[in-house]
Amino acid sequence: MYNLLIVLVILCICMSLRTLFFSYKLKNKQISFDNFLFLAFAYCVLMIGFGLIFLLLEIKGFNIIMDHGSQLEGSYFHKLYTSVYLSAVTLFSVGFGDVVPLGIGRVIVIMEALIGYTIPAAFVVKSVLDFDQVNIKKK
Repeated sequence: MYNLLIVLVILCICMSLRTLFFSYKLKNKQISFDNFLFLAFAYCVLMIGFGLIFLLLEIKGFNIIMDHGSQLEGSYFHKLYTSVYLSAVTLFSVGFGDVVPLGIGRVIVIMEALIGYTIPAAFVVKSVLDFDQVNIKKK
């Protein structure tokens, strides 16, 4: 059951990234509120998705999160909060060091950080290329 949930979460993350690069709604607009909302929702999907992956692996028995120097313990909601927190600080920064990944969690964190750092660049390049194509068609 957990494996199926992990696959579904990964599928949602991949579909979110796919729409970032192949979105039809955002064409012909260089900068707009729609683009900003789209980027914000893409980040939210990634943050929650990777948080759920951390949570599912933690529930499955893999100890992949160390919280303030000890293994992650507590209620389900505490584990959910800590997993999403780890995902957020990984996606938006280099982390604070209060929640640390262990084992396979380190590999997942590296993938999330790489995705988080490349999204703004990819989004800007895509917007500029779409804008250039619109200008070429107008001439």
